[in-house]
This record gives sequence, C-alpha cells and structure tokens, in this order.
Amino acid sequence: MIPRYSRPEMARLWTSEARYARWLEVELAGARAMVKAGLVPADAVAECTAKGGAFSAQDAARIEEIEKTTKHDVIAFLTFMEERIGPAARHLHFGMTSSDVLDSALALTLREAADLLIAGVEKARGAVIARAQEYKQTPCIGRSHGIHAEPTTFGLKLLGWADELKRARVRLQRARETISVGKLSGAVGTFAHLSPTIEEDALSSLGLAAEPVSTQIVQRDRHAEFFTAIAQVGGSLERFAVEIRHLQRTEVREAEEPFTAGQKGSSAMPHKRNPILSENLTGLSRMLRGYALAAMEDVALWHERDISHSSVERMIGPDATVTLDFMLHRFAGLVAGLRVYPERMMENLRATRGLVFSQPVLLALIESGMERQAAYVVVQRNAMRVWDEGKEFHALLLADADVQARVPRERLERAFDLQHELRHVDAIFARALAGG
Repeated sequence: MIPRYSRPEMARLWTSEARYARWLEVELAGARAMVKAGLVPADAVAECTAKGGAFSAQDAARIEEIEKTTKHDVIAFLTFMEERIGPAARHLHFGMTSSDVLDSALALTLREAADLLIAGVEKARGAVIARAQEYKQTPCIGRSHGIHAEPTTFGLKLLGWADELKRARVRLQRARETISVGKLSGAVGTFAHLSPTIEEDALSSLGLAAEPVSTQIVQRDRHAEFFTAIAQVGGSLERFAVEIRHLQRTEVREAEEPFTAGQKGSSAMPHKRNPILSENLTGLSRMLRGYALAAMEDVALWHERDISHSSVERMIGPDATVTLDFMLHRFAGLVAGLRVYPERMMENLRATRGLVFSQPVLLALIESGMERQAAYVVVQRNAMRVWDEGKEFHALLLADADVQARVPRERLERAFDLQHELRHVDAIFARALAGG
C-alpha cells in the first residue's frame, strides 16, 4: 500500500493493529466454543475477553519486537497476550494451530474488504447510470476497429458500462461468499485435539462457514477466485478508461476528463489537458492482474501446507483491495465530472458524409429484389468514392442508375433517418436497468 492510491476506509483494515484485533477475535471465538465443550474454564475466557482489549501502535510494536526472537508471528502474539492478560491467557489457542487463526482472520478481513469493494462498485455504477440517462438520446458514432461504423448514443455507450459493473458486483458478491470460510481443525485438518462441533460453533459466531475438508489451511483456490474477481473488475475499469482516453484525443474530443481550476497538464506546454485519471486507471489495472496471477500461483502448495503463499498474501491482500477500492472511487468521480460535447459527437457522426447509413441502403436494395452480393457491390462502389473523392454518399446514390431503378427516393431518404436507427434506445435502457 502507498498513500497515493489508498483510501483510509480500506487501508485501516490492513494495519498491524487491525490484524492483531482479528487474531484475538478468532482466538476468543474458539475459546468460547471450547467452554461449551468443557475444554477450557469459562472464567479464564471471560478474563481474556475483559483484558484482551484493543491494540495500539505500541502494542503492535511490542508484538513485532517479540517476533524478532521467536521468528514466529502467532507465537509472538500469544506471548504478548500472556504479558497483557496473565495466566488465564494459557487457555487461548488450546488445540489450535497457527493457520486456524491466520486463515480465519484473513477471511474476516477479506470479507470486510469485499463489502467496501461492492459499495465502491455501486457508487461507480450509480454515477454511470446518471450520466447514461442524461445522454440517453445523444447521438454519436459507434466505432469498430477504431473506424466509424453506425450511429449509437453516448447514453448507450455508458449503459454498457453500467451493465458490466452490475456483473462486477455479482462477481465480488460470489467471491465474498467463497472467501468467507475459516477453520479450527488443527495441524493437518483432522480435529485431533478439538472437534467439528467446536469449529462450527466458533466460526458461526464470526459469520464464517467451515472449510468442509481442510488441511493445515483453507485451500487457496478460494483466494485465487477472490483476487481474480478483483482483477476482472479492474479490467472493466480499464476498458472504460481506455474509451475515455480515446474520446479525449484532440482529433475526436467527444468527451473529456474534468480539468479543475489551477490544474496543469504539462511542464512545457501550457495548452495541454491530458487524460491522466484514465491513464492512471489503466496502469493500476495492470497491477491487479499481477496480483491475481500471484494468487493463482499460491494454489499449489506442498502436501498439507507450506508457507510459500504467506509472503505473497501479506503483499497482495492489502495492495489488491486498496488499489481496486481507490480505482472505483476515482472512476466514479471521473464519470460524475466528465465533460461531454454533443455538438462534436454530431460533427464526427457526419464526418464520413453519410457512409454510416450504408447498411440501411444495402437492405433497401435487397428488399427491392436485388441479390445481396450484387447490392453490396452497388453500395460499396459508391462508398469507396466517398472515401477517395470526398463526395456525399447520399448524392452519389441519387445519381446511381442501379439505385434509381430499384429504390424510390422516399425509401432512400428513410435509409438516412438517424432517429429510425436509434428507435430502440428506450427499450435497451429498460431491459438493462430492470431489476436494479
């Protein structure tokens, strides 16, 4: 995590103090379940609960000082708890292994991070929907291969983003469920010293499911799914950002990032207004894909467990969640402040002198009885003259004998009707926004 790309709401989940608080939460949940099973005394657990307390930066520093000697983070934590609580702390961690604490606590953290990410997706989607509604009927040119294709509306372009963000929300919700799993099954998952009942009791109090068949760890395919879902959301944001970057190009200039008072675009060229927010989103998305790959590498551990995944997760856990959280809020602000230029969109739509209506003309010829390939030749030869000679497509068609012989002028005029091309926009909006 670096402050430049961190929001405090997400970053606080990954502080040392928060990590130790989660560990204690898991330890106490396990201890309470063991009280019910008669394994540890209730008064000792009550004392641990009363004296356990919150963790300050000084507490975290003390635990990390102990770890310099123990070379083991959980043992350092338990040693600190004995210092703080006294003899009653010996009943913490009874029959448990380190990963019982670490994996269950990580699940709690990732679940809370998922909630923030889902809220971020909703904020971004809300911003997109608002602008989509605003420009629902604003015509612009649709492009394929970067070349003018057929008319669309700017609202429809944005509506597609909203629908993709809806799928992003579903992916994160599914990943949240997949990752909300812990374990208290011991060193190799056999419940040699506890029982499945104790595990289920403890985890249910934390709102976690139990890994049905664990080893020493919760299996890392779950984490791979979580970080892959994060990367997929980042990929969507990158797609939207690339579109904004293209639309802001000087030759296009249909939309533009907000440019605030006092902002500077270049140290050398005072005229510059660059798409820096979108470029930033593109770059950060690359990082998310790297984190997802690292998570997938963690799936194949040795036997019942090794710790090659541990160092990876210490980095990608905070970095991936903090980065996507930042990206979602940055994107929401970008969309809310996006400058849109409908007049320029119309200029660009008309720039090819009517070529964007080539398919309606083709269909009119086919409807007249002309074979499709012959009709294609007629339309294409006129279209190529527009490209090569700079003439108007409509005028060329009016002068073409093959077109005149088959397509009445009134029918040809309908082929150039922009509103007819966009007549289903309302229906598409209704379908896409149905169900929220």
